[in-house]
Amino acid sequence: MLFVFSKSSLRKIPVGLMFAALIVTAPCFGQATATNGAPRTIMTSAHRGEHTHHPENSIPAIQGAIDAGTDYVEIDVRTTSDGQLVLMHDPSVNRMTNGKGLVKDMTLAEIKKLDLGARFPGQFPGLQVPTFDEVLAFCKGKIGIYVDTKDATPVDLVAAINRHDMGKHVMFWSEHPDFLKQIATLQPSWVLMPEAFNPQNVHKLIDMLHPQLLGADERDFNTATIAAAKEVNVGIFVDRQTEKEWQDAIDNGAVGIQTNFPEELTAYLRAHGYHQ
Repeated sequence: MLFVFSKSSLRKIPVGLMFAALIVTAPCFGQATATNGAPRTIMTSAHRGEHTHHPENSIPAIQGAIDAGTDYVEIDVRTTSDGQLVLMHDPSVNRMTNGKGLVKDMTLAEIKKLDLGARFPGQFPGLQVPTFDEVLAFCKGKIGIYVDTKDATPVDLVAAINRHDMGKHVMFWSEHPDFLKQIATLQPSWVLMPEAFNPQNVHKLIDMLHPQLLGADERDFNTATIAAAKEVNVGIFVDRQTEKEWQDAIDNGAVGIQTNFPEELTAYLRAHGYHQ
């Protein structure tokens, strides 16, 4: 059975149902097609948005991911000193803005004064660090969200997502199973994606979290881990950057690919029939 999603319908399909469909059609090793011989649909995620031409973790970077036809945008969430959730990959604002200091030691008002476009002189005047709420509102109906939590509590994250009724369009990745367990306790139906690490760990994660997906990078996307995931009928979402790596992931049964090059990935998948 082949599931084909249009771009408009992808925005409306709950993430759990979408990946359940893709896992059903995921192939065995070396098989890049669905059971009827047609190419499979591969889900895509833009790592920190389209950040080649835009500041990472910014609204313009998210719009770039949307323009590229990406299904999800990966974002990094941290908490300010006054308890507000903002997007920032690093613990400090030093690399991405014209300011200095740790996010956890700064108020939201202080962070909002910073220039997020500092690394792109003249291109993004007045660009501010977005809050998680602003991003949820911006993404709703346009693109799914792949949450990488750097420093935020499950309670605060869940509350923000529920405020925007986005629970069906968000998935959580983490290297920390205990964190994901707390998310599952608060929202049992939400999509979790723990990092696989190794084949032995796959079974532990399944028993603990019953996740719909497993994350994998160059450390753990190997024959043994892929086989372990296949054995328990859980899809793998990989991080890959080149055409060769994308095709290798597809050939080995990945259901999703995250990349720093979303426009190029989408073009490659569409050219080979793996994406609408």
